[in-house]
Amino acid sequence: MEDRPAPAREFPTETRLIGAESGGNESLPRILPFAVFMAFIGVDEIAGLLARNGLIHLDQAFPFILYPLKALATTGVLLFFKSHYSEIRLKDLVNLKNSLISVFVGLALFVAWINLDFSTGPGGKSFNPTLIKNPMAMWMVIIVRLVGASLIVPVMEELFWRSFLIRYLISKNYSTVPLGLFTWPSFIIASVLFGLEHDLVIAGIVAGITFNFILYRTKSIAHCILAHGVTNLALGVYVLASGQWHFW
Repeated sequence: MEDRPAPAREFPTETRLIGAESGGNESLPRILPFAVFMAFIGVDEIAGLLARNGLIHLDQAFPFILYPLKALATTGVLLFFKSHYSEIRLKDLVNLKNSLISVFVGLALFVAWINLDFSTGPGGKSFNPTLIKNPMAMWMVIIVRLVGASLIVPVMEELFWRSFLIRYLISKNYSTVPLGLFTWPSFIIASVLFGLEHDLVIAGIVAGITFNFILYRTKSIAHCILAHGVTNLALGVYVLASGQWHFW
């Protein structure tokens, strides 16, 4: 490396840049899956608000029907755009040291998450599949929830937060920004916004900081997805074992 600093906005040429090959706009494939997922959350919130005000009757099965639809819709968008996700390099996981660190950090975050639940307040929502009377239907919902939380959500969120937004906060021409480039503003803003996305705001901010740390250390979205997936899977297993449904 040269001793003198690189000029502003001049990034290493050897870094693989997303979208630079085609020169096209690669934002939509990273924004739309997240937007679809959040739109379903919006539907759930609005329906709940209307039901609480007596404007509609909301069946008890509504959230258990809505979540599979949300997971399927998000998966469909991800699959439609799968050829655009060149930053998800599974070969990165061959680095055993980084993979072990990602798994360990994911488990550590899970422990932190269940001990930072004070930010939910009395209005915190829960997803309790044991309310479903049919055992087969109950287990189908549980499986969909686990798969959605540990596989679909980590891919969708890491593409949006760590691949797109954290780099967009550095430059609107985000595809020219190398993965894992650190700046204080992008780090702080992305961490706080990630926290605000969740009911457990403090735990969410800690999670945002943690996944950003993985990105800065490994320069790999695959490792961010791995850590995120481990956290969510461990949380799902814990919820099923303990009955602490407010974490779901």
